This record gives sequence, structure tokens and C-alpha cells, in this order.
Amino acid sequence: MAQWDSSSSMEPTGDCSPTVPESELYRSLQAVLPRCTDQHQGPDWCSKGMLRWTLHKKVQNNPANCLSLLWVLIKELEKAERWDSRKSIIPLLHILMHTIIQTAYIPDELYKRVYDFCKRLLTYPQPYCTVGLSYTRQIKTERFIPGLMYQRMITAEQKLKNEHYPFQERVFVLADPEIFTGSMIPTVMEDIEVSASASTGFVSQLEHMCSVVQHTIQAALGPEQCHGPKLAQALRDMGPDVEPYFQEVLATLEHCVEEGYRGEGGALSSRLQQLYSEIVSASDAEPPCKGPLCDCPVPNPDISFYLWTEDLDIWRELSKWFRSSSVSESFSSFSQEQEDFELGESPCTLMSADMPRFSILSNDSGIERDLPPTFDFSPSSSLDNPGIGSPWEQCKIEQESGRLSRRGGIKLKPTAKDSMMLMQDTLEDHASSAGGGSGGRGGRRGATLQRRAGTNMMETHFPKQQRHFTAKIVVMGDDRVVGRLAKAYYFYRKREARRLFLTMKVSIQFYYIPVCPAPASISPTTVNLSQSTGDSCTLGSYLSDVDPWYNSNINSLGCMIHKLAKMKEINPERPKDPFISDVITYYVRSGQQPVYFTIYFVKIIFNRMTKDPVEDVFLTHLEIDFPEFKQISASVKDKQKKSSGEVCGAVISMNYKKMTLSGRDVDVGISVRTSGVQINAIPSNEAEDLNCLTLMVNEAPTKTKSLGGESKIRSSNIKIRTLERRSFTLILDRDSRRTYKHVQSIEIAPCLDPGYRVQKTMRSKFCLDADKDAGLSKYMSKALPLPINTFAGIIN
Repeated sequence: MAQWDSSSSMEPTGDCSPTVPESELYRSLQAVLPRCTDQHQGPDWCSKGMLRWTLHKKVQNNPANCLSLLWVLIKELEKAERWDSRKSIIPLLHILMHTIIQTAYIPDELYKRVYDFCKRLLTYPQPYCTVGLSYTRQIKTERFIPGLMYQRMITAEQKLKNEHYPFQERVFVLADPEIFTGSMIPTVMEDIEVSASASTGFVSQLEHMCSVVQHTIQAALGPEQCHGPKLAQALRDMGPDVEPYFQEVLATLEHCVEEGYRGEGGALSSRLQQLYSEIVSASDAEPPCKGPLCDCPVPNPDISFYLWTEDLDIWRELSKWFRSSSVSESFSSFSQEQEDFELGESPCTLMSADMPRFSILSNDSGIERDLPPTFDFSPSSSLDNPGIGSPWEQCKIEQESGRLSRRGGIKLKPTAKDSMMLMQDTLEDHASSAGGGSGGRGGRRGATLQRRAGTNMMETHFPKQQRHFTAKIVVMGDDRVVGRLAKAYYFYRKREARRLFLTMKVSIQFYYIPVCPAPASISPTTVNLSQSTGDSCTLGSYLSDVDPWYNSNINSLGCMIHKLAKMKEINPERPKDPFISDVITYYVRSGQQPVYFTIYFVKIIFNRMTKDPVEDVFLTHLEIDFPEFKQISASVKDKQKKSSGEVCGAVISMNYKKMTLSGRDVDVGISVRTSGVQINAIPSNEAEDLNCLTLMVNEAPTKTKSLGGESKIRSSNIKIRTLERRSFTLILDRDSRRTYKHVQSIEIAPCLDPGYRVQKTMRSKFCLDADKDAGLSKYMSKALPLPINTFAGIIN
């Protein structure tokens, strides 16, 4: 890197001088940028997230520091462009946008340089052009409507009641209880409590409104026409009377957005100048027109922390949040009867969607007075599973005594609007996937190889309908928790396909923070039955490989949580600065580029005829184990393997579609003697980054190998069954809680999207050739991917 050039530095606008010189900001910035020498498990890798957090702490309390950092950032971006140092572009862009939101005032010259740079990124390959397009639109709007991003963020995250911007956001943090034990739980919970407490400077919605008015007026007028301390004091003195000004500021900016305002004539500045005069003149006879600007820090969003127990119901919690919101009454299109119908469903409906339903002949007349006196009126007798409740709500089943409660039945047919909403969620851009996918790394066949990353062209030109509620679900743990997330997401989509309710109102975004179990906490009860070797956070390692900024900030958070938990055991005092919640906030705000992981469907058939087949899904790993061969020691195997092949494993039959680079997939059927099979969906390195399953067989040592010399099998559709009277144990996503015993055969295939199934079923009623895709079905994704948000998606 070149030496810092102080000759081109620009003095920040305003009378207050920065407390941190630009040269120090430059050195701090260089320390946080990812480098080629960074290792995933090195000390430098683990500290970069803390260095980024420290850099933001340096500038968040002084508007002059923010402005100085912006000048440093734009010069570094232009330098990276000249030297073609692309690895630093996306981290610098995210830091720049994070700083812009909390900067009190930005001169037009700086806005122009940032906008021109982002616009030049549109000529870059993926993912630079995608990130550049997103930030180009934001900068263009922010340049002509200053303060809009800050205003919308605070209004949505803090649920400020208004009639002009009905959008709300909430962060749900779900932690795996197998990982978060001991002092880790109070460490995270206290960190979130400190973030939401009055120590951040916000105790009520009125103070949030004051900050919105303060920041908007300062961003539009600047230090030449606004005196920050006088405005802040006047807003504090107004008390509840500040709400009309907040509504007026919100309406003014949103009106400019609707009208496509571009700043001609200075109508926006004139209106905000008038509001500034009205507010300040209440305390001063003549409002000052020039002075320093005040800091308006950005508070963290509403974060809810939960331990993901067995009974967790995502659909039910999102429904509760939607109904409890202040704007749901104004923007809800469902009747009260329909909402009562949805809430009346048992939480176990998510897991029993595929179970058969039986018709029961009723012997009573349906009239309460005709029932016998000994009839049990308790509603728990009619529940599908009275033991399952909503653990998020931590509520008990309300008992009703003395009356019979009958739920009214309603029959609803899916409307055209419902079908279009489901199809919008599954639209796919075939043009982008044909060239290696929007996140591809070359000219390989993107439709079969390469997982998809980022937004596609279909979503760019035909954006999905914006929903008023955004639920940001952050899961923390190892591969087990993302496997459970994939299963919960599948049943969520399946429930919405049966009866559309939340899809039309709530947009769900998924985030993942890999946290491995502490070495001291590993016990035989928490280890899988198979005792699998290797990385327990394969999905997190993959995201760290493809996105260096994710590696620096998010992958390092797991080890920091363990360190903070140890510090709490030594010193149980309450933390002063929230670190964990600050990193989560930075992640959910800046990480908007998803990587799509295929969810795989598995049908499990048992060797007992009386046991019905079971259907499940997995995301990262599937393992087949024969317990009787696993118990044989290695020494006994060495002695008997020459004389007896029985001790070496069981005979299984495998039928699969072999995946090739040419796209000419072939059907293969083999029989092999093995003691176990491992199927991985996440590649271990970049050379094997294929969007398929990798099957490895523990083949018995014989003269001729049944696999034909191949150590790995790559396929997406696999059928495995035992040829002898044996059974095996199946473990999904390395989770001992998702173990199936006495299994005879399994069938694995990419999980079909329930939205595609609905469209297919509706079209089959009017089309004789139901197996052929036609109409909009050609542009729908058949598979159900799980999108995990990152900062950049997949980088070359």
C-alpha cells in the first residue's frame, strides 16, 4: 500500500475539529481490511472483527470524525480501483455506507464522488456490480433527499407510529441450546440488554423522533444554515409536542420519494428551513443560522434472543409479531375470522403437514345441550398434541371450563393474487444461471454446478412486492442449527402453500453466525452417534471462504463469544459496551447478498412393516451407520478381514444419477459392501464447489473395488437400500436429535418448493400433459433453496 498522502486531505465541514486525525483513521482502516495472508484460525483473523468495531466506535460520537472517515474511504476506494485491488472494494463500501447513515452532514462534492464510483462498479463482474447497483440507488436518493436512509431505518427498526412509512423490522436471534450452555447464555442476553437499555441514550419513542428530526434537518441544511446544539435543546424542551414535527418531516421526505423529487428549486430545503425556524424560535427570539452540528447515533434494532428448543414454531411467532404491531390494523387485508382460523391451528401442524387426516363420524347433533352430562369439555382433549406449545411465547394452554368451544370451518380457494405471490418467491433467472450462476466462478454449467448467490436479473427488472414487515432471523450454532433452520423453513413454506397468510406481509431474511462448541463442553451426550470427524461448522467455513468480509466479522464472532463468556466467569460485572449485539446489527444491516444452499429431501423407509415411511430434509450432511460393524475393534477387523468379509460391512445397493461437467448425466447402479456412508452437501474446498451431493463410501477392503476406483460420487438424486436383513442408522446434519434407527432404504432428491407444487397442481387440472412445464412454470425454481445472507455473496 502507498504511503498516506495528506496533501489531498479536506477539512471537514463545521466548526468542531475532529478528535481523531485522518492519518490515524487511515491506519485503523488498513488494519481491518482482509488480506491474502489471513488464516481462518489465526489470531489476526479473530481480531479483525474487534478492530472494525473499534473503528466505528471512534467515529460514531463525533460528526466531524465521520466526515473525515468518509474522505479517507472514498480515496481508498478510488485507489483500489486504479490498482485493481478488488478484494478491498466491498469491505470499504460497507464501511462507507455504514458511516454515511450516521454522518450529520455530507457535502455534495463527496456525494458525487461516491455516486460516480458506485456507478463505475456496474461494469464489474458479480458480485461487485450487484453491490454497486444497490449502493448506487441508495446514494442517488440520499444525495437529493438527505437523511432519508437514517429516517427510514429508525422508523422501521424502532416501530415509530406513523401514517407515511408502514414498514417494520425485527431481529430474532435463535441459539442452539447444545452449544450455548453455562455462562454463554447470560453473556449474550446481558449484551443485548445493554444494547437496548437507556445507556445507549434512547429511552422512549419521543427521543427517537427527536433524533430523526435533528438528523434530517442537519443533513439537509448543513452547518451553514443550522445550529445543532440549539436545535437539540429546543427538541428536548418540546416534549410530546415533537411528534407533529416528526410526522411532518416524515411526510415531507416520503412525498419527495413518491413524486420522484430531484431537488430542483430547493423546495425540500425551504420546507425544512421553515420547520427549523419554528422549532428553534420557541426558545430563541431569533434562531441562529450557523453553528456546529450535533451527533445523532444510530441505535441498535429490536433484538430478541431465544434458545431453539424442540418445540420452536417460527410461523406462530411471526404471526404473533405481525398482529401485535401498531400498523397491522391499517395495512392488514385479512378479516378477523380468517386470523382466528390461523391462530387456532396447533403448532404441531408445521411438523404434521404430511400426515394423513382421518374423517371421524360424529354421533352428536352438534348442539351443546344434547351432549351427555359426562362429556369432557376440556379443549385439550381435541388438540392434536397437547404437550406441544409455543416456547417463544412461554405461555400455558388456557383452560376453558363449562363451555364447549367449536371452531368454525371455512373453505378458501387460492386466488390469483395468492398464486402470483407464491410464484414471485420462486421466479428464477435462467439467463444468469446458464453462464455459471450469478455467483459462479467461470464458465461451468451453472444450472447444475455452482450454488447461486446474490440477486438475479429477474428480481432486478421485476422486483418482488415490498412487504411491510421484515423478519431477520439470525441462527447461532454449528451445522446442526442450520439443518434445523432448513427443516423449519421447509415446513413454513409448506404451510404457506396450503393457506397463504404471512407470505403476503412478512419478508424473511436468514443470517448465520457459526459458533462451535467449546472443547471443555463436549461430552458423550452431545457428540453424534457416528462421532464424525471434520469441521462442525462446514457451512460457516464455506461462507468464510467465498466472502472474506464475512470471515473477518462474523466467523470470528463465535470465538469472541467464548472469550467473553470466560471473562464473565472471572468478572461477572455487566458489560459497558455491547459488542455482540453491535456485530449482529452490523451484519443484518450490511449483509444483504444471499448465498442459496439447496435443501435436500429424504424419504426414509424402515425395515418394520408396521412403521410408516418418514419424510425429512437436510442441508449439510447425511450419514449412514451400521452399529454392529462400528462396535468391532480395529484389531479384530485386521485379523478377520482376510477370512471373512462379513465383519467388514453390509451390502448395500445404490442407484444414482452421476453428475458430469459436460451435463450428460448418466444413471448408475452398483452394489458395495460398506460399514458406513457419508453424504456432504457443502464442498470442502473451492475446487469441489459443485451444487450437488458428494457421497463417500467406507468400502470394505476387497480385491476389486465396486466404485471403479472413484473415491467420491457426485449426484443430486440417490437411492440406497440394504440387500441383507440388516438395518442402518441415519443421522441428518450431524444432529443426534435427528437420528433414525432400523432404516432399510432412503431416497434423496432436491427438495421441491411448495409454491411450485401449488402451481403444478393448479395447472394439472386444465392440462393433460401435467409433467411438462409451461407458462410461468418454466421460470419458476423447482428446488427450494435456503438463502443465507452475507456481505458479498460469492467472490472470485
